[in-house]
Amino acid sequence: MTPELTLDPENWESLKALGHKMLDDMIEHLRKIRKQPVWKEIPDEIKLKFNVSIPDEAQDREEIYREFKENILPYPLGNIHPRFWGWVVGSGTPFGILAEMLAATMNTNVAGGEQIANYVETQVLEWTKEMLGYDLNASGLLVSGASIANLIGLTVARNIKANYDIVKHGVQASKKSLTIYGSIEMHGSIDRTIQLLGLGLDSLKKIEVNKKFEIRLDILRNTIEADIKAGYQPICILGNAGTVNTGSIDDLNALADIAKEFNMWFHVDGAFGVWCKLSPQSKSLVEGIERADSIAFDFHKWMYINYDVGCVLVKNRKDHFDSFNFSGDYTAHLERGTGSGETWFSDYGPQLSRGFRALKIWMTIKENGLKKLGNLIEQNIQQARYLTELIKKERKLEILAPTKVNIINFRYNDEISDVDSLNRLNKEILFQLQEKGIAVPSNTMINGNFTLRVAIVNHRSVRPDFDLLVNSVLDIAEKLNS
Repeated sequence: MTPELTLDPENWESLKALGHKMLDDMIEHLRKIRKQPVWKEIPDEIKLKFNVSIPDEAQDREEIYREFKENILPYPLGNIHPRFWGWVVGSGTPFGILAEMLAATMNTNVAGGEQIANYVETQVLEWTKEMLGYDLNASGLLVSGASIANLIGLTVARNIKANYDIVKHGVQASKKSLTIYGSIEMHGSIDRTIQLLGLGLDSLKKIEVNKKFEIRLDILRNTIEADIKAGYQPICILGNAGTVNTGSIDDLNALADIAKEFNMWFHVDGAFGVWCKLSPQSKSLVEGIERADSIAFDFHKWMYINYDVGCVLVKNRKDHFDSFNFSGDYTAHLERGTGSGETWFSDYGPQLSRGFRALKIWMTIKENGLKKLGNLIEQNIQQARYLTELIKKERKLEILAPTKVNIINFRYNDEISDVDSLNRLNKEILFQLQEKGIAVPSNTMINGNFTLRVAIVNHRSVRPDFDLLVNSVLDIAEKLNS
């Protein structure tokens, strides 16, 4: 009789030895990461190695690992490096690597059932509400990131504020156009969310911002009042706690007041700025976030957790549950056994298949404690102010937006009057910073100006890294000019 197959190894000791080597190599890689370039271009011959036919036969594990070290490990995005400040991409931690290994070993599906992973996620959510000063009766869910968290929060907002059974009858049954309001600085994921909710982009009203890139409250109020008179049904105001372009934070208390006045849902996209709450010196920046009906944010940005994990909190647990509770017979909640358990997270979001994301948060918080994490967030804020002052001291560098929290927008400008030439110059500076492996800022446009954008959510960065950035920008620009 032919032996039955398994994916377990024939020689466990051999796999154990390789696993020890992998772990040693990766810890050493992190320990020496500062000596590596932040980013380097992938050679064409390496790219070609990933354009081959699928293997029919098994390959040697040692050889597979060798290919990883030679062809994959040297060409990352770069966000584990101390001088990576692109977009808003977090750095992770060494202990987080081990947490991911433990979670992968358990390989559990955290949809529900009587299993310990549910209790760990519940603990993490309780801690999160405590950290943010949020309603302790609120519900929550760990998800892949703030994009999905926004989708869930705004789904509940739509369902509750539609004033009819939208779950049963759909958006097409609405007698009025349902409208949502936020500033022009909203994240692009909100546009995707509005499409997925079936509301149409015309229903997303983008309000102008002031010089601090905060939503204009006067225009918001006037727009809502005009829309009501025109027959629209305003259902939700979205506040920003850390916009991706400039790090600006809306007046959350004022937005909460307006939402209450017009009986609208108040949702906050706090992707990274929400974590100012952990800093005693800076928590006032997000005052009012506790009044939100729902909050979306990430742990993998400014809480330094390894990718990926975001979170949504919804103040009214029943509203949240009613928006996603569609269990089939095959997921019936039983009174005993594996299919029992008080919490089924699949009742609070669109996914039945869910990884054990909570473990790395639980372990990281226990490893460091809340005080240290808050101090690191404040350290990044102070580094942003330090970099801002460095830039202001240089005649040929120019700040293009106020530094509210941890994002700095600047450019090189040696009295160049032509905007297009200036934009091309700064784009080339960006390319050379990245291609030389010096640093990875990213970019955006501020009032038509190409800007070098530094978003500091990196626990490995130190002040000399920012000195190097400024000196490198000046050096590259001088060489280009000459």
